Amino acid sequence: MEDEEPLARELIRLFGHFGYVLHRYTLLNEAAQAIRYRKPDVLILDVAFHANGLNTIEHMVLTPEFKDLERPIIFLSDRDTFEVRVQAARIGAEGFFTKPVDVPKLIDRVEQAIRRKQDIPHRLLIVDDDEELAKHYALVLRAAGMEARTMSDPRRILDVMDEFQPELILMDVAMPGYTGMDLARVIRMHEEWLSIPIIYLSAETNKDRQLSALSSGGDDFLTKPISDRHLTVAVSIRAARMRQITELMVKDSLTGLLKHSRIKEQIALEFARAQRDGTCLCVAMLDIDHFKKVNDSYGHVVGDQVIKALAHLLKQRLRKTDGIGRYGGEEFAAVLPRCEPEAARELLNDIRERFKKIRFTAEDEFFTVTLSAGAVMADAFPDASAMLVAADEALYDAKRSGRDRVRLGHSMFKDG
Repeated sequence: MEDEEPLARELIRLFGHFGYVLHRYTLLNEAAQAIRYRKPDVLILDVAFHANGLNTIEHMVLTPEFKDLERPIIFLSDRDTFEVRVQAARIGAEGFFTKPVDVPKLIDRVEQAIRRKQDIPHRLLIVDDDEELAKHYALVLRAAGMEARTMSDPRRILDVMDEFQPELILMDVAMPGYTGMDLARVIRMHEEWLSIPIIYLSAETNKDRQLSALSSGGDDFLTKPISDRHLTVAVSIRAARMRQITELMVKDSLTGLLKHSRIKEQIALEFARAQRDGTCLCVAMLDIDHFKKVNDSYGHVVGDQVIKALAHLLKQRLRKTDGIGRYGGEEFAAVLPRCEPEAARELLNDIRERFKKIRFTAEDEFFTVTLSAGAVMADAFPDASAMLVAADEALYDAKRSGRDRVRLGHSMFKDG
């Protein structure tokens, strides 16, 4: 909902490159009517419509269609005052962007908002010697959309964690032979589990003992008996926060993709899984053609926009089960489980064609950029490292062959 024509056109053009469909309205009552029949994924609203001086935040509070929509809301504004931001926060806005709008960052925020609605379930591990109670907790959390696993043998905890990769642990304090604090200390000895939240569940009400338990590797303390609703809310809030923190730790700040080390870890993990399950696996390397010329001609700020544009496109076109990382500079890596060679060819060429159609702007000048890609299938290699080397060689074979193309191992895909 934007009444400034140039900004609206720019938003529609840029969002369109990444597969979004924007419906623009200049009258809020028309937008409210449209919402009755077609629910949007996200609302982007200008705070003030200049034609009538309308404050859209105040209007939304009074309009049932907006109040009951339960969709992410992002505001644009040419006024940046604390009062306006508080108004936006009070109605649950997920973003506030001042003009001139940094459109790539706006697209980032829209993508994050949609992804939160579509996120894979949080993975929770429940450690309790009372198997019936643990099963009850698991049923309650599964009903709330989470993935919960129970275990009653503390001696297996590290093996289960390596297999299940939980995002949060619910731990009983008193168990035969071992205490929750014992297990928490064992878990914290392993670097990969230093930051995982551990929530103790216990009938212990003595505050000093609770604090003593927390000092032994725990993060929070919930007292039994606990209502199903309290358990669900407490766990979901902490798990969501942990996922946000983890993303900040493992993802590249510019693109939101996995960092170099993390995408290599994921490739190794998927390689081992493909070997174990006998399934196919494709790994692709992509690189922006002549990127140095972009930086030299238009500056690093524009260069960053080009990198972010490709990152957005990869996130849009790949599946949730795929892994995407910024391998370094303008080079990206993608790991595609259960992806046959022909499907990989079509996917990578689709990304290549879409990317070359994006028009970038620098000082009133438009320009386009191409990419090259190389891909290999896991079954031809003894380990993940050899597969990565071969994918990189296929990428540079594509570049040596003229760029703006895709190669699979030693056989070039037909472009288009």
